[in-house]
Amino acid sequence: MPFTEIKFESERFLHTLYGENPENLRLVENALGSTLVARGGVLRIEGGEVPLARTEELFELLRLGREQGFAPRNGDFNRILMKVVEGQGKEFRELFDEPLVLRLRKTSVVPRNLAQKEYLRKIMGNDIVFGLGPAGTGKTFLAMSAALDSLLRGEVEKIILARPAVEAGEALGFLPGDLEEKLLPYLRPLYDAMDEALGAVEARKLLESGVVEIAPLAYIRGRTLSKCFALLDEAQNTTSSQMMMFLTRLGEGSKMVVTGDLTQIDLPRRWDSGLVQAVNILEGLDKIPFHRFDDRDVVRHPLVSDIIRAYDAYSEKNRGDFEAKEGKSQVNG
Repeated sequence: MPFTEIKFESERFLHTLYGENPENLRLVENALGSTLVARGGVLRIEGGEVPLARTEELFELLRLGREQGFAPRNGDFNRILMKVVEGQGKEFRELFDEPLVLRLRKTSVVPRNLAQKEYLRKIMGNDIVFGLGPAGTGKTFLAMSAALDSLLRGEVEKIILARPAVEAGEALGFLPGDLEEKLLPYLRPLYDAMDEALGAVEARKLLESGVVEIAPLAYIRGRTLSKCFALLDEAQNTTSSQMMMFLTRLGEGSKMVVTGDLTQIDLPRRWDSGLVQAVNILEGLDKIPFHRFDDRDVVRHPLVSDIIRAYDAYSEKNRGDFEAKEGKSQVNG
């Protein structure tokens, strides 16, 4: 049977390419019709002409990504494999050929798809950016990583994190603890991003020193945010006045990123959302880019994309009935 061998710099490096999970090699064999044997730092590939070529392409893409700091998780590995199966491996070649890497203290942040790469480019090249899309697309993590990168390189002197606290109708005043403890449940995704990038100890030092500030939206009113990176997360739950107030705090040498999911509005009425209004008013302005993710850009477990698509289909199917009920309730009210 025809075969080829690919030599890597070490056995360890080869193992990292498939997430150190032998089951991923079996996935490749089943998907591409090749036979793989990994021994030392050498990968032997057996098969016909097309399986050989596609398997070589897969591991070349994985090697390019790994050399940039991209450590494939199982979900990443599956996504790259499926693109190669579909003959669309060029998407990941575009992703890896011109690397965009944020090298932070504890990790390197590498975009996991072209949508993430374009989002990061917009953040790095503009003063205000809106990141819109479903959970799991990385919009909050990448924004937080970009904020830390700007801070560590001295481009800004401070990071301000804000998020509306309206989930489940629970007011901050009823939660235990001081202000930071009250906000912690709402800001946990931002803390997690800091911990991954810097380590828990250094992240806590930045919070204690005030270099990273947790700021409820009401506390930002009247301030001018200069030389800082301000991140407003879950912005779909802001009111119109809160959104305008936040955006107009922008000062010299500052950046703002606003993230949200227009399908997850917890306000009583969707049209009260400051994010919905901002999209209607500001989208189209040259200097304020809007970046939209969709279910294809989800980088969590592959089932998350399926769940989002199923809910979107259900919502679309039932939208007419819901809007009719809303209109009827307003008339009766």
